[in-house]
Amino acid sequence: MQSNQLTQFFASSEAALPALVQQLLGVAAGCRVWFLEGQLGAGKTALAKALVAYLGSADHVSSPTYSLVNEYALPDGEPLYHIDLYRLRGGVAEALEMGLDSYLYSGKWCVVEWGSLAEAIKPEHYIRITIDVQSDGSRSYLVSNK
Repeated sequence: MQSNQLTQFFASSEAALPALVQQLLGVAAGCRVWFLEGQLGAGKTALAKALVAYLGSADHVSSPTYSLVNEYALPDGEPLYHIDLYRLRGGVAEALEMGLDSYLYSGKWCVVEWGSLAEAIKPEHYIRITIDVQSDGSRSYLVSNK
């Protein structure tokens, strides 16, 4: 995917997320840092859960809203970091204090909810997935890479 190219996908329900994840992996072209944006309840954690399952982890996925970071083990022994910045109110300084940069630049999988809250320390290559709830309850996923 070329820089700043936009691609849009749709999913009618959570049952469609495994197929969506497969499409997103194709568009991501090996990029392991995913920033998920969308209103509360849009399905950011549901998408993270579908990705973790698709990658073969048997770990239970939950929102890291209060812990800020959840780590899931993939079958190859590598971690996937699921990060939620919603409660991060100290901006870049707080993000650096929590070690966000070490996660983002680790080369490991990082799925970051509310990633725009740490715009200044984002890595050079990542994809942003903006989830929008449609009037019928389905979701649109606008994907851009940076």
